[in-house]
Amino acid sequence: MPDVRLTAKQFQEAGGTEDWRVLAVGASSWFDAPSHAAGAELLRGIVALVDDGAPQPDVDLRPSGVHVRIPSGPTGLSAADVSFARAISDIARGLELRADPAALQSVQLAIDAVDTKAVMPFWRIVFGYEESQDGLTDSLRRDPGIWFQQADQLRPLRNRIHVDVAWADDIDNTRRAEVLANGGHVVDDERPWVIDDPEGNEACLPLGPTAALGDDPETQDWRQMGSAITCYPTGSFRESVDLATAVARLADDAGKALMVDVRPGCITLDSGKDQHETENFDLDEGFIELARRAQAAARGMGRPADPSPRRRFLQISIHAVDVPAVRPFWMAVLGYQQGPYQRLLQDIYDPRRINPVFWFQQIDAKDANDEARRAQRNRIHVDLFVPDDQAQARIDAALAAGGRIANDSEAPAWWTLADPEGNEVDVAVASGREEAPRPTSHAPA
Repeated sequence: MPDVRLTAKQFQEAGGTEDWRVLAVGASSWFDAPSHAAGAELLRGIVALVDDGAPQPDVDLRPSGVHVRIPSGPTGLSAADVSFARAISDIARGLELRADPAALQSVQLAIDAVDTKAVMPFWRIVFGYEESQDGLTDSLRRDPGIWFQQADQLRPLRNRIHVDVAWADDIDNTRRAEVLANGGHVVDDERPWVIDDPEGNEACLPLGPTAALGDDPETQDWRQMGSAITCYPTGSFRESVDLATAVARLADDAGKALMVDVRPGCITLDSGKDQHETENFDLDEGFIELARRAQAAARGMGRPADPSPRRRFLQISIHAVDVPAVRPFWMAVLGYQQGPYQRLLQDIYDPRRINPVFWFQQIDAKDANDEARRAQRNRIHVDLFVPDDQAQARIDAALAAGGRIANDSEAPAWWTLADPEGNEVDVAVASGREEAPRPTSHAPA
């Protein structure tokens, strides 16, 4: 098959790619697995394909399955990517791992800006992202991408959606000065440090303590920052898979869910927010013991922890006067579940722990000038890419949960939905876009 560029629709209709869907970036598949170790066997099968010249995929190993993404090349997906996808599916079938394309989705962030050039440097520093053709991207391809939508006028009131970001290192004077030098403005100088960009879009950082996981040197590779995270550089995909396999067995033996993300040049281990916390926000002893053993396994393979501060925790905050009315909408449209704790942080999360946690910040209607804020459209909104054969189901579920359609002029490329208090999300699809007439406005990127 010639290595020609394919549209998303052509990739999905190529034959043998039924397990796969094209979302915001590349082609993805989810394979159910009964354990971390069972999912790791799929990674071990993929190693031979990569050794034979296939590109390294992004792999997210979870206790319930494996998410595999074939990144788009500079010109998009190709016929070679079709062959790669078919081969991965063949390995999964041989391992009796069932694909579930309906489980796939990808969250991105969109920021409306009058002057993108003035706003982008602020967000590049806050997130530690890289500039791309469409906006900003995470070099580790774990956290949501950001694209900027042209706004026709400034909107002076505070947003009702903001982003929380915590780093492996605390905010030091150098980074603080860099943020302020690139248009940042201090909204609140207490912890967490609340800052906004030149047009008023807010970020909170750091979210919480970024200390080592206790005083034990055997867990010093880990940092607590919303979740407990460590990252180990590796020399090859095979080395990453060897470490992922060892850690998978440790997690299964401990009976603890662990997020294991394999990317080019590194492997990230993540506890996941709320998965192993007590009611006092402390990590339970069982997970700390797993962290100790995982660190020992990495060190035993000659893998020191990444000394750079590129590890981060990110979550999306939605302000709401009536959280019980707003939360069902977001659970429905995102396919999320309720977090385990009914306390200050009212979290919802992706059941497969692939996309970021959302939480709801209770606000007082009078103190927050909520009526005027609702009248002003948020400058930050969420883009949710779903498989084209799942979009209508998500929309129907969101409407049944109290949402409304704010704009469907670009359907079936995307629909803008609003929750009961006016916060928006674009439900978007990739397949069929390139074959459709040119849209009348900028589509979610």
